[in-house]
Amino acid sequence: MMRAWVLPSLIGVKFKSGKFVGLGVLLVASFVAGLSQGAVSIPLLGLVNGSATELEQIVFAEIRAPRVFLAGFVGASLALSGAVLQGLFRNPLADPGLIGVSSGAAVGAISMIVLGAALSIPDWAEAYVMPLAAMSGAMAVTFLLYSFANYFGRFSVVTILLVGIALNAMAGVVIGLFQYVSDDAQLRTLVFWLMGSFSRAQWASVLPAIGVMVGASLVLLRQVKNLDRLQLGESEAYYLGVDVPRAKRHMILCSAAAVGAGVSLTGIIGFVGLVVPHLARLFLGSSHRLTLAGSVLIGASLMILADLLARTVMVPEELPVSLVTNAIGAPFFLWLIARAARS
Repeated sequence: MMRAWVLPSLIGVKFKSGKFVGLGVLLVASFVAGLSQGAVSIPLLGLVNGSATELEQIVFAEIRAPRVFLAGFVGASLALSGAVLQGLFRNPLADPGLIGVSSGAAVGAISMIVLGAALSIPDWAEAYVMPLAAMSGAMAVTFLLYSFANYFGRFSVVTILLVGIALNAMAGVVIGLFQYVSDDAQLRTLVFWLMGSFSRAQWASVLPAIGVMVGASLVLLRQVKNLDRLQLGESEAYYLGVDVPRAKRHMILCSAAAVGAGVSLTGIIGFVGLVVPHLARLFLGSSHRLTLAGSVLIGASLMILADLLARTVMVPEELPVSLVTNAIGAPFFLWLIARAARS
């Protein structure tokens, strides 16, 4: 009897391990394709053996590499945050934009696009002002979420959702006002930022953002057991040893930090945080241990490939990356709905 139970378990473990190896291979292949392909093709072996031209070395080191690394980390952070929030809210439609962090970052960035010309910003600081403004907007929203949720002495998920909806609405009003008063050049920059792009990636701004995303993501990955227990309800999770208020604070604040750090450099990118967790569950199962790890790998791969498509499909022009993710995510999400309706 023992052997009859152990053998299927071992087969299941090997099957899941094989899927993770496949996702790891997909991520490596995505990185290689992202680094080597583009308006200027770069032979990676030529970089290693020293036969690459000076132009190829400059494009790789200063343009292509920071862009691809940023895309990978942003995709992983959005997907991981989406998976955590869906588990925390027990709502399959939850995503990072639901709590208002993306909208807060958008208000910060757009205010700098429209008002920056009047601030006499030094030339050396121009590359950093917009990301800092966007990150400040994301941090302000996070502070408001935390303050409102704790005002009544309880870090309530319902309160977080309601405050997030209100903040999104308020941010929409502010963004609309800035669109109304901006000139043609500002409006074009504003609209392009709202659609998302990795074209502003520079090592000086990418490395600090990656540091924030990695730190917040590590905290989120440690919430696996708490997420599984919270599916039973908050009271049951408490009796199973979960410090529920503390766990919710960590999940909300770290999700906001990870999303805010990425969005501050890229603009708003849709559907990744919503769709990728569903894809991970479909491919790996519903356990949060598998879903969170799978979301990281799938999200990073998808974002790198979406950015590769955005910058190669209309060379020398570049599509906003959110158009690509929406074009991929919307049909897939409709397929998921149809699949659920048939079952």
